[in-house]
Amino acid sequence: MSQQAGYSPSFKRPAEIMRMRRKRARSDAGVFSSPSGQDSTRSPGQSGSSPACVRPFSPGPLFNPQNCSGGGIKRRNPFANIENTYSPKKKFVIHNDDGNAEATNSDWIKRPTEKGGETDMSTTTDFQGVLSFSATPPICTEYPADWSLKTRLLFTSPLSLSWAEQPKAQEEALGLSQHCRAQFTTLPHSLQSLVYWQHPSLPWLSLFPRINAERSFTGKSTPWAQDASLQKSLMSEWSVSLSSLYSLLKARLCPYFYLCSYQFTVLFRAAGLGGSTTITALISPTTRGLREAMKAEGIEFSLPLMKQGVDCQAADEEGGCDDDDDDDDGGLSWLKEMGVQDKIKKPDSISIQLRKEGHTVCLDHKPESVVCVEGSHTFTLINFLINCKSLVAAAGSQAGLPPTLLAPVAFRGAAMHTLKARSVNVKTQVGSVYQNISSLEITGPVLPSSLHAITALLRPSQKGNFSATLYTHTPTAVMNDLSGDKLIQMQCTTSSVDLSGCGLHPASIQQLQQPSSLGKSSLTHINMNNYSYTWKN
Repeated sequence: MSQQAGYSPSFKRPAEIMRMRRKRARSDAGVFSSPSGQDSTRSPGQSGSSPACVRPFSPGPLFNPQNCSGGGIKRRNPFANIENTYSPKKKFVIHNDDGNAEATNSDWIKRPTEKGGETDMSTTTDFQGVLSFSATPPICTEYPADWSLKTRLLFTSPLSLSWAEQPKAQEEALGLSQHCRAQFTTLPHSLQSLVYWQHPSLPWLSLFPRINAERSFTGKSTPWAQDASLQKSLMSEWSVSLSSLYSLLKARLCPYFYLCSYQFTVLFRAAGLGGSTTITALISPTTRGLREAMKAEGIEFSLPLMKQGVDCQAADEEGGCDDDDDDDDGGLSWLKEMGVQDKIKKPDSISIQLRKEGHTVCLDHKPESVVCVEGSHTFTLINFLINCKSLVAAAGSQAGLPPTLLAPVAFRGAAMHTLKARSVNVKTQVGSVYQNISSLEITGPVLPSSLHAITALLRPSQKGNFSATLYTHTPTAVMNDLSGDKLIQMQCTTSSVDLSGCGLHPASIQQLQQPSSLGKSSLTHINMNNYSYTWKN
């Protein structure tokens, strides 16, 4: 008979199954019958003249064991096979949708292996000869800490992201309450990840970024620009807020905060973050005038991005990082050897001083001009910033407006703000077909802990598959590179600093404690594929 479509030779038809059952029944009757053939009134278990006793199934008692002279015959269990037997050694780990792992007993497990960037499910044989599989854990579960401020994030995912756009009223109340109490019972909620604190807060003005932001202030109402008493009041409240932030930072109740002026940005970090056991402050960009003013106040600082790592005070006094500076007349010694020193006009002391100053002036407003202040000198820096008149613009659209203070936790005089989120569903062409892609745009001053909290939230919700494009506030990109010797020596002891009360999720604290490996750059792309991170900078 011809085989029909879909027929498998290993499949046994019902008629063949019934024939095999009848054949097995006849063989069983022959085994349990007596030599004389009289077994019509006995059950197989009651046969006393059987040459060998039979077990019903293993394990189990022997049939008629009192008449069994040998060990008995063990009857095969037709339903037992190696696939449905239990073995306590057959355990494996499954990574759930949230990336967490749990141990489970199973007989059949899939083992994914990486082949050309794709997951290949292949079988293996264990030491017992049983086919088994295991799940490979994620390759990279974390990306480097990025201390730069972001102005915009753009996330894309094959799964919908519309749930993160507008929370319900009850979800909003719960998220704000848990944020203020620093309660993290589960993964951070969407609203918690978007919250930040700011001073001053003016609803009609966007106070971040402040560098090269004159266009955003044009045409806006600035009543303090020509009112000296109002400017004094704003600066008084700003000074109280800055002092409050530093007190929280020193007590490790605030992990970090940013001071954004119209000329530079300052990052203050608590002890234990960024590979340092002391409070650190980074200022970028700086000018020679600012460095001279800090030096006059007794603030010790360094230029960590200078190639030779010399102290900034020595650099400003001796002409930057140029080691070829000679004495006033040392550069002219070769003229004396030639005997023409009297015919050449020697430069005066003013020209020599201008040449030396040129080395430090060339650093102004460049990434290499970033300044690092450590330890107790950060407190002196706070007082310097409060009393520094050049901190506030004297003219222009930002005249009289104090710098913007940003922090992940509440402080005196601060207003709670949330990042703006907007989701869009689009179709994109992948090969010859179109696929639905969901995007989520987040704008505002994105703090380092906010970026980490958002990605931690998207990891389980998007099933470990999403990508992000990051837009960095340029002056803060260099805050990831601290290659000074002091910081390298202190990396081993940062874990001993207790930061549990700083208001951040423990996972975010763990990431920010590590020294950044991004160098002078910052993250521009983050991609998660199958719960594994890759990134570009």
